[in-house]
Amino acid sequence: MTPGQEAGQGWSAPYQADGYHDAGRPLPVEAEQLWEVNAGWWQEAFTAGADAEYEEQIIPLLARQLGSVRPGRALDIGCGEGQLSRVAAGVEGTRHVVGIDPTRSQLSVALERTGAWVDNGAGAGADAAGGDAAGAGAPRSGQSGATGSGDDGMSGHETGTVAGARVTYARASAASLPFADASFDAAFACLVFEHIEGTAGALAEVGRVLVPGGTFVLLLNHPLLQAPGSGWVDDQILGEQYWRIGPYLVEHHGVEEVDKDVWVPFVHRPLSVYVNAMADAGLYLTRMEEPAPPEGFLARAEEYREAAAFPRLLMLRAEKLARRR
Repeated sequence: MTPGQEAGQGWSAPYQADGYHDAGRPLPVEAEQLWEVNAGWWQEAFTAGADAEYEEQIIPLLARQLGSVRPGRALDIGCGEGQLSRVAAGVEGTRHVVGIDPTRSQLSVALERTGAWVDNGAGAGADAAGGDAAGAGAPRSGQSGATGSGDDGMSGHETGTVAGARVTYARASAASLPFADASFDAAFACLVFEHIEGTAGALAEVGRVLVPGGTFVLLLNHPLLQAPGSGWVDDQILGEQYWRIGPYLVEHHGVEEVDKDVWVPFVHRPLSVYVNAMADAGLYLTRMEEPAPPEGFLARAEEYREAAAFPRLLMLRAEKLARRR
């Protein structure tokens, strides 16, 4: 389920073709290409003010969480076309935001929308964004860094400026962040981890690149209420309305049709998988929020208001332990 998706759409069990994929096993790497294919759909439906849940809920929520810690250096994991990187850049105290994403067609638009950018040797336009750059920031051991550097010791390939803060984009995945240990004061991921494999490894990477005391903000489709098979049921025979919960404790790896002819990877995991992996990475939970759907979403159809007491979004905020126990 993605924000802005119609109620009941995408809340049934994700597609699984007989003989193609066992939903209990990780998706094949080819599934990642669906984001490349559908980048334009995402940009049109969920960015630049198009989606009420982003505009009224996700963006203000993230800005508040980051604003409470005022990170000098922030990492946007799975940045897409960069709208939340630009939000983070507008937070008071932020000097440099780095957005990483494996999708070339997202990064090329991120560069366009961020504004003027400088070529530090990686080429120009979409080719620069899509190159297999080591990334922005000090490279981890065994990786070559990008050319050029800023006054905070971070270096990058494609850089723009938003509200006085540098915004840099690099092509990379959550599973292997191309940065040295303790490179960032804060990191965040919005509606990313439910679409990727290797959650434990990716969260371990978050813990590695954060400074001691650094903040991690994780925004997810609510795992309990958005489990495959969950959804609002209006029983006309019994005269009852209720929220049906699918098999919550069962991990499900599938490909979901989120709009007509638009398919994306979706992995359902119990909340405990995320919380325990964060703990293993030295990230302890400091805040959790389950906001009600925003008015802009509820206003789309009268029947949506019947499900207004059920959250679609979950926010977890964690802090990296100064010293592992």
